[in-house]
Amino acid sequence: MATIVNLARAKKQAARKATRVTADANAAKFGRTKAERALDQAQADKAARDLDSHRRETD
Repeated sequence: MATIVNLARAKKQAARKATRVTADANAAKFGRTKAERALDQAQADKAARDLDSHRRETD
């Protein structure tokens, strides 16, 4: 037989889990030092420059 589940408790638990996932994503996105953000930005800029320099020029 299946176990009996309190639906209200299950909904609350699912909501807590969803908020925790969102909070973890925000902590990873915003919880970084200024140096880490600058490094990521510099790497993204370099990747964009490298990609642009490999493009073919069309007339």
